[in-house]
Amino acid sequence: METRAAAPPAAQPPARKMITPTVTQMNAEFVTQLAKSYWAPHSKKKLPFDYKVIEDIYFKEIVKSRFAIRKIMLLEFSQYLENYLWLNYTPEVSSKAYLMSICCMVNEKFRENVPAWETFKKKPEHFPSFFKCIREASMAEESENDFSLHERTILLLFLDHCFNSLEVDLIRGQIQQMISLPMWICLQPARLEQELKKTPKLKKFWNHIKKTDEKMDEKARELATQERKFLWHIIQRFLSVLQSIPATGPVSMEKIHYCERFIELMIDLEALLPTRRWFNTVLDDSHLVVHCYLSNLCKREQEGHLFSQLLDMLKFYTGFEINDQTGNALTENEMTTIHYDHITSLQRAAFAHFPELHNFALSNVAAVDTRESLLKCFGSLSSNTLHQVASYLCLLLALTEEEETKYDREFLLELLVSRHERRISQIQQLNQMPLYPTEKIIWDENIVPTEYYSGEGCLALPKLNLQFLTLHDYLLRNFNLFRLESTYEIRQDIEDIVCRLKPWQSEYGGVVFGGWARMAQPIVAFSVVEVAKPNIGEDWPTRVRADVTINLNVRDQIKDEWEGLRKHDVCFLITLRPMLLYGTKIDRRQSIVEQTGLMYVRGCEIQGMLDEKGRVIEEGPEPKPKLKGDTRTFRVFLDPNQYQQDMTNTIQNGDEDVYETFNVIMRRKPKENNFKAVLETIRKLMNTDCVVPGWLHDIILGYGDPGSAHYSKMPNQIPTLDFNDTFLSLDHLKACFPGYQVKVTVEDPSLHKAPFRITFPVQGVKGKKRKQENEDGAVQEEPLTLIVEPHVIPNRGPYPYNQPKRNTIQFTATQTEAIRAGMQPGLTMVVGPPGTGKTDVAVQIISNLYHNFPEQRTLIVTHSNQALNQLFEKIMALDIDERHLLRLGHGEEELETEKDFSRYGRVNYVLARRLELLNEVGRLQESLGVPGDVSYTCETAGHFFLYQIMSRWEAYQSKVKTKSSQAPDVGDIAKFFPFHQYFSNAPQPIFKGRSYQEDMEIAEGCFRHIKKIFTQLEEFRAFELLRSGLDRSKYLLVKEAKIIAMTCTHAALKRHDLVDLGFKYDNILMEEAAQILEIETFIPLLLQNPEDGFSRLKRWIMIGDHHQLPPVIKNMAFQKYSNMEQSLFTRFVRLGVPTVDLDAQGRARASLCNLYNWRYKSLGNLPHVQLLPEFRAANAGLLYDFQLINVEDFNGVGESEPNPYFYQNLAEAEYAVALFMYMRLLGYPASRISILTTYNGQKHLIRDIINQRCGKNPVIGQPNKVTTVDRFQGQQNDYIILSLVRTKAVGHLRDVRRLVVAMSRARLGLYIFARVSLFQNCFELTPAFRQLTARPLRLHVLPGESFPTQRRNGDVPPYPAQVIKNMPEMAAYVYNMYLHMMQSSQQYQYHQGLMPPPAARKESNFTPSQDEEMEMEESLPQKYETKSTSSNPESQEVPTQDPMLPAKGDQQETTTKEAQGSDANKQSQPPERTTKLSETGVEASEPEPQMEVDSTEAKDSSEDGNLQPQDDAEPQKMPDHPGRDSDSEYSEDEGTED
Repeated sequence: METRAAAPPAAQPPARKMITPTVTQMNAEFVTQLAKSYWAPHSKKKLPFDYKVIEDIYFKEIVKSRFAIRKIMLLEFSQYLENYLWLNYTPEVSSKAYLMSICCMVNEKFRENVPAWETFKKKPEHFPSFFKCIREASMAEESENDFSLHERTILLLFLDHCFNSLEVDLIRGQIQQMISLPMWICLQPARLEQELKKTPKLKKFWNHIKKTDEKMDEKARELATQERKFLWHIIQRFLSVLQSIPATGPVSMEKIHYCERFIELMIDLEALLPTRRWFNTVLDDSHLVVHCYLSNLCKREQEGHLFSQLLDMLKFYTGFEINDQTGNALTENEMTTIHYDHITSLQRAAFAHFPELHNFALSNVAAVDTRESLLKCFGSLSSNTLHQVASYLCLLLALTEEEETKYDREFLLELLVSRHERRISQIQQLNQMPLYPTEKIIWDENIVPTEYYSGEGCLALPKLNLQFLTLHDYLLRNFNLFRLESTYEIRQDIEDIVCRLKPWQSEYGGVVFGGWARMAQPIVAFSVVEVAKPNIGEDWPTRVRADVTINLNVRDQIKDEWEGLRKHDVCFLITLRPMLLYGTKIDRRQSIVEQTGLMYVRGCEIQGMLDEKGRVIEEGPEPKPKLKGDTRTFRVFLDPNQYQQDMTNTIQNGDEDVYETFNVIMRRKPKENNFKAVLETIRKLMNTDCVVPGWLHDIILGYGDPGSAHYSKMPNQIPTLDFNDTFLSLDHLKACFPGYQVKVTVEDPSLHKAPFRITFPVQGVKGKKRKQENEDGAVQEEPLTLIVEPHVIPNRGPYPYNQPKRNTIQFTATQTEAIRAGMQPGLTMVVGPPGTGKTDVAVQIISNLYHNFPEQRTLIVTHSNQALNQLFEKIMALDIDERHLLRLGHGEEELETEKDFSRYGRVNYVLARRLELLNEVGRLQESLGVPGDVSYTCETAGHFFLYQIMSRWEAYQSKVKTKSSQAPDVGDIAKFFPFHQYFSNAPQPIFKGRSYQEDMEIAEGCFRHIKKIFTQLEEFRAFELLRSGLDRSKYLLVKEAKIIAMTCTHAALKRHDLVDLGFKYDNILMEEAAQILEIETFIPLLLQNPEDGFSRLKRWIMIGDHHQLPPVIKNMAFQKYSNMEQSLFTRFVRLGVPTVDLDAQGRARASLCNLYNWRYKSLGNLPHVQLLPEFRAANAGLLYDFQLINVEDFNGVGESEPNPYFYQNLAEAEYAVALFMYMRLLGYPASRISILTTYNGQKHLIRDIINQRCGKNPVIGQPNKVTTVDRFQGQQNDYIILSLVRTKAVGHLRDVRRLVVAMSRARLGLYIFARVSLFQNCFELTPAFRQLTARPLRLHVLPGESFPTQRRNGDVPPYPAQVIKNMPEMAAYVYNMYLHMMQSSQQYQYHQGLMPPPAARKESNFTPSQDEEMEMEESLPQKYETKSTSSNPESQEVPTQDPMLPAKGDQQETTTKEAQGSDANKQSQPPERTTKLSETGVEASEPEPQMEVDSTEAKDSSEDGNLQPQDDAEPQKMPDHPGRDSDSEYSEDEGTED
């Protein structure tokens, strides 16, 4: 048995990457041989089921290897569970090996984050008996013949997964019996009576349960009792294991893991209301928490570290501020009342029965409810007396007269004290928590694991599952996870800059820095300058300010960056005390903290830089003063909570004063540095009454009827809605409501024109139930009737621009249902598969709300600026007055329009529009011959309208009004019209003279045009009174704008400001909702103060696709263990909230859509994808419209990994580029081809190869994009070339959501390069790969064709296709094709050469110095400056070269940005000069590096407004997270499962 001896925490080796078995190793395994014979999906002849195979695999492979993760991965990947274990499971063949094999497979599926219960749902009949066996096995005593402790740990983990999967009906049916009221049978009789008295109705239920039990037969009663006592039994088993752990000496690791997993299970049971409701009392009655705190394991510093952290979480949840029975959150007053009840009941017991406690009994509560005073009162009592006190409180069974207590005194004392001591409230705890992480948290692997987290162990982290106890619990879990996720990124930044600084110990014992870092500077002087007094009732200072002095003896560019630090930017103060002697290399594979002597880390917030007089330089329009010299001092705010804690430790414990030790200050990129503002927002939310609408509250927490917020169940449904321009015709309307009878109010067919007003039959919930019953029976109900009323939009004036803009999209029935749901009050969830017109639906909902409810305001929230800009561009094409549009944040620069929709842009628009309108008033005044200057201000214009215009209009109306006695004269309308001269610049004639009604409508339209001028001027009047731009922009936001758009990050950052302004809105529409973090989806609900205790929010529309990639979480532990990547949208779908699933795509060929439509309910195709010429034409030069091309090793190498998770595959990269070149030579436009890949390393390799082979060649050039699948989400192109890279393990493509994104980016052609033998065996990918492998696995080309071709898609070409065997053949073929084309061209003498096909390559790693990177960046033209993120290899692009020269890649596969510098000493040396041979063999010097910039990726916006030059000249560190684009909103997750 594995044992662990005590060791100091610092001695722990750094985590290592988990090695995944390769295909070769898989094939060599005994397990794989068995799989081929018995259950592999591609085996032709399978042997019959043999029970002995399961026994052999379990004992000889799994147990013998000590449950090696590698063996279990192999089995799970081979589809052992799906095709063998569960397929053949019956209660008769059930055995220990069978049960454990199934549990191991299910646990592995959860570890890999793939669906686990699908297999069981397909064959559910044996699940109850299987679960019963699991239950019995979990309770079994450990003995030689029975389950070992390791096996019981596996069973515990399986049970934990079951308890966390209550949304699965199959699981819930088994779990409910174990966690309902009858489980109180485990309570002591006195405690049971006490609990039943508290809630009288429970007594009734309990008596009913007793009666039901009496009617059961003996066997059924025994089974029921076993189920009810299950959790109590496993608690007793756990306590026996816990008590067997010694206080010192070696300890069994199996025991520790068992204890950790058990506490994890307890936390999960306590953190879910359905399980907590009855279990919390049982747990309390078992005194488990007290036993754990007094255990030896808790006292062992290293082995018990994680156990103690988990125990703290359990204690927090056992005392959570919630009423277990009702589920209502308890207020601070109610918690105080409960505490007082506990103390007074103890005082009463003491007064009545224990004379020695009279002093305690007569004291006031505040004097005796601290731990110290309770220990003092009870410390002198004997063990028996303590037991008797506890039994009076129903905590323990009463002793008989002669009986001695079996509990030790320490336990009895702790039981009484921990139950009655005063607890600090949760909100107080939160308010006292520092927001910045310190060194204790940053390097604690249990809280912030490394990127190598494998998913095997448990962690002291909160989980985001389906349900939460209260809104406070919901916010707190998100707060903690958000804080720790940002801590992970901070740790990487600190380790990176510390390694660059190379701190060494000087000969005098101080610190000397051998390197330099762009993002950090040594501190010259540091002093705390202000500690302000605390607020009343608080014990921490209101603010703490300090001055930090640094010497900026660096180049101007970096100096400008430091001087450009803005107010609220977050920096970190670091203390380094290195023990390494001068010149020692820092090994990044060992602990950085130990090598560099990293002692302390504290966060701070910039207030500003000080001028020469010591005053803070304020930000403003005035230029900043130029300071002399290189010394700069910054005034910073320290965290008051942290300062108070540090000072308390210094005074009370004699610790060192941290604030006198700092010697380095580190800054971070603005875009990565928003964490503190978001955390403050969440904390402020928790300190206010979170008022979410009543109809949303339970759904957000995960309880009640998931469909209760659907419009059909809302009490305030709106029966009649104006659909405006949604429908193009009456036939279109009828097609959109197939289940309805349409009744038009007007009989004249010529009037059946849009727009339409529709009255829906509003049915109550009861009516719906009756209808359901009828459907179940034979009675058919009549179809529901829609009353449709066509109406004419009133004439808006005679000018062409007065005509309203109209929708031109023919919406489908499901799109119409989504629009209808979005217009009704309540929660609307729209699932939009790729290409189904999500944005069009969103824009139509916004337009319809704008017209139906002109007084309401709509908030638009998206994940990315790109999505917001797409929405805005479409909104502008509809009939929405642009003065009502506003865009907050810093993405409006990317809008492809000349108009500026930012706050100040809109202010300028209003001021300019005001002048235009006043000019129109002047023209109108002139046309009427009115004297004076009425067009001076909005106010004078208002008087002019009232006294001059209205009087003329009313006089005109009286003249032309129809009189009952005589027929109206058409000519009078034009004759008496008073504004002829004003409208002389409109198309003439204004009046047609055909009919009275027509001309009268035209006259009224002209008046509406004039009236609108004055209405707008009245709205703009406030802008004359408000003088400053800030006031005007605030007025615009709060009063004028009707449609306000922002990203979710901006909402989180600016909530406080928006609430303070009095911002109000009625509707929220969220696009890309499945890509937004849970907490960032929730915050936009609360950007306004409640009105009279209620939220004014009426509608919440979420549009997204949970089958595509989730929010980006960089740390695998938070992503997988804590489920932080689950968006609120996805959680709602899991809960069963009704969704509208768009079901017709118009993006891709039907054949391409089949590759991913299996993932959706019923995704079909719009007619045009079969009818339009571009979809009917074949892809020129290629036999198939999609093909999977198998790529074998090139020169014996498949995938390579120059850095951890930085995967590359040279053969696939060359093949992909060769296909691109082939398509370009046939005439395909480069802009219509994109090359995608699943890993960053491969992206850089492909870009490098393109730059060397064809990037500068005018005939071929660059493709539209070379990027990762993750970054390309939300985009599309006609032809996609995709490289899957991996040849050893499937890696993160096993996440089906990534596969869906990869398969759905192409419209007309998809060509995938991959190792087929690896991917076709993956169960999750089977539906797509079955279609892909049905076609030949070698590329079939038709070189005789040119683009575009006349051949129809699917037609057999007149001549046979040429089959390309492998990559070298394709590369040679393209090379020869290019030469042939150039020779036959007239400009042959001017053509550029092409590099010869690839030969054998030699890999090398090279890291540039910081100076080299600076030079590379400085070679960028100003307009191409890109934001470079230290973790993002993409931001420093590849040098290009003459196409005539051989590829640099021939000698050096990994370019500067791909390689991680292994030798830190080289970083500050002068740049090396590389040489290479030209085709003639003559040595040629490398040309000056130039940068190729992906223009769309170069656009970067910082949400907090800190837009600075972002060039980072430091050598590339390893990607933040395994191979992930950290600066990308579409970043990918390169999984550590690899």
